Amino acid sequence: MGKHRSSINITLSVWKALFLRESVHRLFSSRAAWLWLLLEPMVHVVFLMFLFGVVSLRVIGGIEAAVWIMLGLLAFFMFRRTGTQGMHAVASNQALFSYRQVKPVDTVLSRAALEGFLMVLVTLVLCLGAALVGLDVIPANPLAVLEAFFGLWLVGLGFGLITSVAQHLVPELGKFVGLLMTPLYFLSGVMVPMHVVPAPYREWLMLNPLAHGVEAVRLGFAPHYQAVPELSIGYLYVSALIGVFFGLALHVHFSMRLATK
Repeated sequence: MGKHRSSINITLSVWKALFLRESVHRLFSSRAAWLWLLLEPMVHVVFLMFLFGVVSLRVIGGIEAAVWIMLGLLAFFMFRRTGTQGMHAVASNQALFSYRQVKPVDTVLSRAALEGFLMVLVTLVLCLGAALVGLDVIPANPLAVLEAFFGLWLVGLGFGLITSVAQHLVPELGKFVGLLMTPLYFLSGVMVPMHVVPAPYREWLMLNPLAHGVEAVRLGFAPHYQAVPELSIGYLYVSALIGVFFGLALHVHFSMRLATK
């Protein structure tokens, strides 16, 4: 008789297999697919650096404009890539649900883990490139930066868990979510410094947990950064955990419907 495997061992084996499968698909599904992972944020950074250079803006909130832009984009991409890839995980792996060991939630968790890992690598590569051209990209508080990035990843995970269920139940929601990313890009302080927004309106914008994550990343790199007084890393994590638990609850409730077309 074969050796009995516990539920935890089976789950870990499923996650490992899905992670490797998603890695191969993400990096080698098309020619130079791995290159696009790096080029997408790089193109955004270079374009915005050029845009801010045209208006002769060299410093934002006490940080070099180029570094300010790069950090904001990388922080937002940590959320966006995790969330959007997680949203499509269930639909892309429908055939795997014929195996009883594989649950829909496993595919979302595996994709989110992969995207977080890839974004860490992309961030390191871009920071190394920035350092080679003379920019100061050594974080003053590395732990605070990691804390902020992890919080943004958790927000993306919660977003992916929720939208993967919502899109399965109402396919048209996928298009709406795609449109939502553009206003979030601006409302999260990626391009517009939050400290220049008047107080009554800034308080409303800071209801967005992504704005807290973006600000926290910049503050972790430069302690003299002019962060907004409303910044709260606790708010980022509370929002993220609420999203994750709500998403997991949806997956438990709709598990049978998600596993069937």
